[in-house]
Order: sequence, then C-alpha cells, then structure tokens
Amino acid sequence: MMDSFDPVVLARIQFAANISFHILFPTISIAMGWVLLFFKYRFNKTRQSHWMDAYQFWVKVFALTFALGVVSGITMSFQFGTNWPGFMTTVGNVAGPLLAYEVLTAFFLEATMLGIMLFGRGRVSERVHTLATFLVAAGTTASAFWILALNSWMHTPAGFEMINGQAHVTSWLQVIFNPSFPYRMAHMLIASGLTVAFLLAGLSAYRSLRGDQSKATQAVLRTGLVLAALLIPAQIVVGDLHGLNTLQHQPAKLAAMEGIWETQKGAPAVLFALPDQASQSNKLEVSIPKLASLYLTHDWNGEVKGIKEFGDKHPPVAPVFWAFRVMVGVGLLMLVVSWWSVWQVRKGGLKPWMSRVLVAMTFSGWVAVLAGWYTTEIGRQPWLVQGVLTTAQAASAQPAGNIALTLAMYLTLYPVLLFAYVRVVFYLARKAAATEMEAHHA
Repeated sequence: MMDSFDPVVLARIQFAANISFHILFPTISIAMGWVLLFFKYRFNKTRQSHWMDAYQFWVKVFALTFALGVVSGITMSFQFGTNWPGFMTTVGNVAGPLLAYEVLTAFFLEATMLGIMLFGRGRVSERVHTLATFLVAAGTTASAFWILALNSWMHTPAGFEMINGQAHVTSWLQVIFNPSFPYRMAHMLIASGLTVAFLLAGLSAYRSLRGDQSKATQAVLRTGLVLAALLIPAQIVVGDLHGLNTLQHQPAKLAAMEGIWETQKGAPAVLFALPDQASQSNKLEVSIPKLASLYLTHDWNGEVKGIKEFGDKHPPVAPVFWAFRVMVGVGLLMLVVSWWSVWQVRKGGLKPWMSRVLVAMTFSGWVAVLAGWYTTEIGRQPWLVQGVLTTAQAASAQPAGNIALTLAMYLTLYPVLLFAYVRVVFYLARKAAATEMEAHHA
C-alpha cells in the first residue's frame, strides 16, 4: 500500500517535516546568543548580580536549543544523498562549499565556545568568558549567513553557468550576494529576534505569575518586550521590501501569495478567499480594489501578473496563500501585544491578564517563522532551484515504501522531542522561580 504513494511527494513531505522541526531551534539560538552577550555586557558594566542571574538561566535554554538544532540538522544533510541526489549532482559545486562553511562555523566555533560559556566562568577571566559569548553569537549568525546564502541562491540563482548539466561558479560574490539574499537574511535575523523576544517575555511573565518578582525576571521581561516592540515595525518594512523583490524575481510565488489569478491593472488586495485550483478562481473572496497594485507597484493602476500567466509552472495556491496570511496575522498580533505590554509596564506594571497573554505567546515566533518558511519554500515549486532544476528532476528513485517508513519514524519522534523541549523550558522556569521564592523568604 505504501508503494502506491508518489515517492516525490513523500520525499517532499519528509524534507518538510525535517526542516520544520530543525528550523525552530536555530531561530532561537541565532538571536539568543546576542541576548546573552547583552546580559553579560550589562553585568560587566554595572556589576549588578541580577544580570548574571539572567545570563546563567538563559544560557541553559540556549544550550538545550543548540543541542537539538545540531542533532536535527544532521538528519537534514543525510536527505540530500538519500532523497535528493539530483540536487548535489546538478548544483553541488555551489551548495557543497556553502554547506561546508556552515558546518565549520557551527561545529568548530559555536560548540567549542559554548563549553566555555557553560562551564568556564570562574575558570577563565571575565574577559575570556565574554569573548566566548561573543564568538558563539557571531558563530550562530555566520551559520545563518551561509545557509541563507544557499537558500536565497536557490530562489534567485546568480553567478554561475551550466556546463554539461552541472552548475559551475563564475562569481562567488554573485552566488552569495544574489538578488534575494539581503532581504531574506534581514527578514530571518529579525524573525529570530522576535522569536527570542517573545520567548524572553513569555517565560518571564510565567515566572512573575508564579510569584517571582526578582530583578532578573523583571529585567528580562523588559528586555523581551522592548526588543519585540522595536523589531516588529522593522520586520514589517523589511517584509514589504522582500515582497517587492519577490515580485521582480518570482512573480508566480507572489501571485499565489496574493491570490491573484488573472493578470490585471489595479489588482485588488485579497483579504480572505478560498483559492480553488480546479476552477482557477477564488471562492468567497473579500478584497479591497486596487490596493495590491498600490503596495506592490506603488501605482493604483500598476500591472500585477496573475497565476494563469505561468501555465503549470506555478506553486499550489492555497497553501502559499494561507501560510502568508498566518505569518502576517501573527506579526500584527505581535505588534499589538508588544506595544500594549510596553505601555502597561511604563504605566506601572503588567496586568495579570496581559502576563497570561504573553505566556500564551511564548512560542508565537515559531508559528510566524514556519508560516513564512512555508510561504517561501512551497512558493518556489515546482522549482528546487528557480529556473534551473525542478523538484521532480532532483528526486531519487527510492521506493515509496522506504521513504514512508522513515517518514513515519520522523513524524513519531519529532512531536515527542518538541513536547519534551517545551516542557523542559517551562520546568527550568518553574524551578528558577521556586528557587528565587525560597531565597526571598529565607
């Protein structure tokens, strides 16, 4: 029965499952490294112990996150050989070196320095400990740089030529700094910052609700809220610029995101619809006339290409359409909650109901990141490398049963690991709150 499924579809589902699980952890560790450096800087400058208390708690969360990110990343690399041999055969000259650079920064820089962060304080000088924190933060960002350079190149390939069916680099600068890379890099780094901001605020609000009113908890809460309030407007601006870049280089993806089927001038902004692939139309559409043309072309009557323009070379519309709206919806919720929370703090303190809202949004960054990732990756279909290599061309001849078996194992293991991670993070917060309360009453 398993062999009756399409092996390419199963391989895509398996890759989606792996990347969905894996991306959750680098999304936290990228920005968390810099937050830890901020805590260490504040401690070094003020010598106030609550900053070091904050550092000591959050470095545990960072270590747990980093470990799961590394382990889940290993399974990602195996799939290139087992499920997608055509990828490395065709573009391995580009992908191989970029992946190698990422491994060098992730394993050799981050992992080594993380040991000093966790166990070195008191054994090395404060300057060396701070340097180790900086190198870990720089390492996580460097890892993101190389991975996003490759991912962006797959969307907007540049700096290469095809010889006998293989990509050969003509300019590494053009490969790395391809047309979509600056926008994708900025978008991902800010997304990481927002994910960490709500993690900081959510866990700190959780500790406050349990009676922990320590200086460390309040300092982290304020840090998370201010970070979120500053980053979400920046993300909206960068997201808009990224959208304009997508309009130029991947118009089929943008048409799916907007739910626009017909090429038209004065295209409407579709707020809600049920895209119907069979009839190539939207059911129950709610839209604002001409607004899409305005924000996409900065002209009320600007022309926007529709999905029908691209024949069969366009992504599945409904998943891209809805993923994009989930991402935007969570972003707007982040804007309202972060600004309202900052206003409450400035007026004397968070209300208990707002603290509960923050606890509920502890991992809201993950929802936005996954929705954004699905928008961009499903939106690239049917291409694996835009205009160069389709997903079907890169897939292996593995029997569907083999892929289905490993997929079932992943889908069984990943929810367990994810549940365990969230449970441990909240356990660490409860334990820290209880310890703080005992110390307060002693």
